[in-house]
Amino acid sequence: MSELWDHSAPTFDDEPDHGLRDPAVRAAWTDLLLPLLPPAPADVLDVGCRTGSPALLLADAGHRVRGVDSSEGMLAVARAKTAGVAVGLVRGDAADPPFRAASADVVLCRHVLWALDDPAAAVGRWVRLLRPGGRLVLVEGRWSTGGGLTAAECRDLVLRHRSIADVRPLGGEPLLWGGPVDDERYLLSSPS
Repeated sequence: MSELWDHSAPTFDDEPDHGLRDPAVRAAWTDLLLPLLPPAPADVLDVGCRTGSPALLLADAGHRVRGVDSSEGMLAVARAKTAGVAVGLVRGDAADPPFRAASADVVLCRHVLWALDDPAAAVGRWVRLLRPGGRLVLVEGRWSTGGGLTAAECRDLVLRHRSIADVRPLGGEPLLWGGPVDDERYLLSSPS
């Protein structure tokens, strides 16, 4: 699978919500994510970080960010993008990140959970990475292609491991995506 992502890496950021190059799209993601995080500097793990756009956004806001991705091509783009910024990037499995238990205040995952072989096990591993009071933040969707997870499915996965799973629909927020979307997109936040 990482070969597919390696091949996609050079053009991955061409999508407005991937590269966050458009100032309005970047501002929309900033406005969405930063209020969910503890005050900076918090320790944030970006699992399945791809080209590092959210990692860079959060590091620019003063957070200590580490990202993991299985694709060396994606990580090469992320390293170039985050040069000069304190973002730690490692190659590894997003489903089983190579980080210590209780080493993060926030675990962030954007558009990766749906593609994992065992999403429930991955959520369990991510929860173990959180310190007491840590927050799990997932941005997922059920795509018009038929892939993905519905908000209800994602919420059920998280509630196997956490007591709270708040879902915010994002499909009606075109600034996040660089235009209108016709599939289900949402953010799930689990503060405990």
